[in-house]
Amino acid sequence: MSTILFEVREQVGYITFNRPEKHNAFNRAMSIAVQDALDTCASNPDVRVIYISGNEKSFSSGQDLSEVLDPEGPSMDRILAEHYVPIIERIKSTNKPVVAGIQGAAVGAGINLALACDIVITSDKATISQAFIKIGLIPDCGGTHSLPRAIGWQRAAGLMMLGETIDGREAANIGMVYKSFPAESFIEEADKIVKKLANSPTQAIAYIKQALQASQGNSSLYSQLNLEDHLQKKAGATNDFKEGISAFLEKRPANFKGE
Repeated sequence: MSTILFEVREQVGYITFNRPEKHNAFNRAMSIAVQDALDTCASNPDVRVIYISGNEKSFSSGQDLSEVLDPEGPSMDRILAEHYVPIIERIKSTNKPVVAGIQGAAVGAGINLALACDIVITSDKATISQAFIKIGLIPDCGGTHSLPRAIGWQRAAGLMMLGETIDGREAANIGMVYKSFPAESFIEEADKIVKKLANSPTQAIAYIKQALQASQGNSSLYSQLNLEDHLQKKAGATNDFKEGISAFLEKRPANFKGE
């Protein structure tokens, strides 16, 4: 059975973790398959949005520990360097918006990979845990960078050091994720979000992504203002900007093409 499901539909690249018998835990084959799917999405002009989710009950339980314990399996340093870091680099470097949809459990590397995405949505029945401490490890996959910036030092330290589990609703309330939806309407709501993004001016979204990423390491307001000026000029030169202005003046819906 394939470790992921992948398809392109209506300008959305759908990447679905597909090891439900292992709660969609990552092994080497799945990690490489996700990297390949992200590369395909990045190079395919028909893909304007990437949506990452898990098959059946879990988003991902993180690393498949049986692979770690296998004497012939990859070492811990190889797992991070070759499996997870390349996925995060691809999510961050693509100029396309990446959405993570969490319906069930997102644990360890699973939640931190989700937090690397541009927008994260959850079901209110989702369960989220920085469970690394339970096996004597520290959070990785960029979690120690992204989580305190999203929810503050105190909450991040508490969740990481205590290994507590929170649900999707609480994750939204503390600002860890964008929104939480009732489980029964989650798929419909997720579909609305990815379709809206796919029909938006995706060049402008790419520039927003660049500006937000730069702001995390940019301590100077004036440097950020200069970057915004640079990116705004690029956005103003797109066909989508011209279409947006025309649609506004003509009082009609805009037909953005991501150009």
